[in-house]
Formats: sequence, structure tokens, C-alpha cells
Amino acid sequence: QVQLVESGGGLVQAGGSLRLSCAASGRTFSSYAMGWFRQAPGKEREFVATISNWKGGSTYYADSVKGRFTISRDNARNTVYLQMNSLKPEDTAVYYCAGGIAPGIVVTATAYPYWGQGTQVTVSS
Repeated sequence: QVQLVESGGGLVQAGGSLRLSCAASGRTFSSYAMGWFRQAPGKEREFVATISNWKGGSTYYADSVKGRFTISRDNARNTVYLQMNSLKPEDTAVYYCAGGIAPGIVVTATAYPYWGQGTQVTVSS
């Protein structure tokens, strides 16, 4: 069983930055693909970014965040990060960290069995 705990959300003005962190329990963190998803009020949960469990950590981003967000992982700290720059009001959502053992790049929410409780990000205009 893997437990995920997100932190780092908050209120920021448009154009600002935030860094989300997701701390994972367990000794096999490096074997997990990790992802970030978000859900805005009245909308379905959507994929944001993922980093693979391959050596070197391949990454993949939703078009809406490409060039603004960066996902990274520190296997020694069992933590995955989401650096969010140039934030826009449409980035406002609850952000969720997800983990799974599927190999490679994983963009489908159903492929992730482990989820955090979410952290609120609000971007004001």
C-alpha cells in the first residue's frame, strides 16, 4: 500500500508560481510512475503531467500546461514535485498526486491505483 500526501497549494496571482510536493510512503517509490491530475469545480478530473519509473524519468505534459509546468522526482526523498510557473486563472483546481506501477508514460487516471487527498490551487486574475 502506498500513501500519498500533497502540499504546496495556495492562492497566487496570475503570472505567479507555486511548487506542489507529493510525499510517498513505501520503499519502492522509484518503481512507481507518478502523475499529477487536477479537477476544477463542475469539471472532470484531467491529466496534467506524469513522470515515468524509467531510469532518467521521462516526462509528459498536457498541452495546456506544456512549457509552464515541470514535473520532477527525488527518489531518495520519495517525493514528486510539480513546479508551476506563469499561472493562469484557468489553472485553478484541486491538484491530485497519483502513483502506479504501470511502466512508462501513464496519462490515464484509471491506471493509477494510489491517490493523494488533493491540494487547492487558486489563481486570481
